[in-house]
Amino acid sequence: MSKRITLTVNGETFTGDVEPRTHLADFLREQLRLTSIHLGCEHGVCGACTILIDGAPARSCIALAATLDGAQITTLEGMKEDGLMQKLKASFHEEHGLQCGFCTPGMLVSSWDLLTRKGCIDEKTIRCDMSGNLCRCTGYQGIVRSIKAVADTMPAKDQDA
Repeated sequence: MSKRITLTVNGETFTGDVEPRTHLADFLREQLRLTSIHLGCEHGVCGACTILIDGAPARSCIALAATLDGAQITTLEGMKEDGLMQKLKASFHEEHGLQCGFCTPGMLVSSWDLLTRKGCIDEKTIRCDMSGNLCRCTGYQGIVRSIKAVADTMPAKDQDA
């Protein structure tokens, strides 16, 4: 038995019918054609499907769409005009923070959240806070350099965030 839900996705309201066990990632990819959501492990471990739900990072592969009626969803596509995201994308390119690109959307959304919360941070904090996003190609050095390059341009914030 399907359930009708309404979500605000990247600033636009969408209403659709979902089965009770439909993951948000599947709804976003299949019904809304938002392809920045990559499905890696489908267990919430790898971080490739990371998006923002009501402003907080979340794994869309383990979030059930039927439980999110009324939620605000932001995907990488919805962040294309965001200044910080533009800096991160440029830095990932300049610092070789991507290789195959599969993990990149989740890395970008997670690093955007990290820098929004903490601002200028050190490499240890980046490595710790980004540990929930896995990459099988880069060895992480380029990813950390990419995030650090942007972090170095920002003021420090409360590190307890």
